[in-house]
Amino acid sequence: MTGALTGELLPAVPPSPDPATTTTAGGELQRLLAEWLIGYRAANTRAAYAGDLQHWLTFLADAGVDPLTEARRLHTHAWLRAQEAAGAATATRARRLAAVSAFYAWMIAEELSDRANPAAIDPKRKPRVNPHRTTTSGLSREQAMALQAAADADTGPQAARTAAIVALLLYTGIRVSELVGADVDQLGQDRGHRVLRFVAKGDDPHLVVLPPPVTRRLDAYLAGRADLAGDRLPVPVGGAGARVRRPLVVTDSGRRLDRGAVWRLLRRLAKTAEIPVVMSPHVLRHTCATLARDAGARLEDIQDQLGHADARTTRRYDHGGARLDRAPAYTLAGYLTAG
Repeated sequence: MTGALTGELLPAVPPSPDPATTTTAGGELQRLLAEWLIGYRAANTRAAYAGDLQHWLTFLADAGVDPLTEARRLHTHAWLRAQEAAGAATATRARRLAAVSAFYAWMIAEELSDRANPAAIDPKRKPRVNPHRTTTSGLSREQAMALQAAADADTGPQAARTAAIVALLLYTGIRVSELVGADVDQLGQDRGHRVLRFVAKGDDPHLVVLPPPVTRRLDAYLAGRADLAGDRLPVPVGGAGARVRRPLVVTDSGRRLDRGAVWRLLRRLAKTAEIPVVMSPHVLRHTCATLARDAGARLEDIQDQLGHADARTTRRYDHGGARLDRAPAYTLAGYLTAG
């Protein structure tokens, strides 16, 4: 089965704990990881889980522990402590733990393992994410405008792409994985609105509206793409009969842009705009939510746009100055002192 999981269907699965070994155990791990990942529809989800498993397998490899026959809860706790000592955020540790637990739970459900799930630890000892607050720093309205201005003023052959990327992240709040994983044919119309459709985190179909500040910059970027010219036929990916894939944002060579390039771009622009924030794509997702809320958008509408299954996740972003302005204490004070 593993041989069929090629092309853009799956990301590269993590290597076996000891790359120097050529034992059957190493090949078995590769096969199991590939079979587990293929169960997830979204390429972004598969890539994220593969990355999280890579972190776990690297830790076990350094400790000389076989992930299939020797991993125990003791190793999971040591792994979490090591991440904490390295400064990994609580949300990052919780996400990695969930991915590792899902892999072992799948093996048990498929009767591929009769060992206990080493990542199924006591809930009280798991990394706990505050459901009401986020540690991510957002941008003020002025900083957001300064970042977009810096992107618009960028120079070089990819200047139009720079402006489009910042606008997409800032105005829609999409994840960086959703941005770099998107294709041109996912752009469309819905009831007169320009939209971008994609499979979001959790394998759910999702769409976001693209307002004029985004479409203006995105159209300018796409209009300058030689690979999208009318006389160019798109090349199918994955062999004959495969669906045509034309990435929404590409490198100079025409390949799909990766997340690292977006991170580096944003940090360069933040430095240019003199914004004293450790910039990342998630900062813009956070900023999209908080500024939209400050501007008067309803919390449930922001939840829909960001694709949050749980409203509590969205509320973590609702702690800007405008939330204090809306404090029920003021409403009650006005009511009690009226007249």
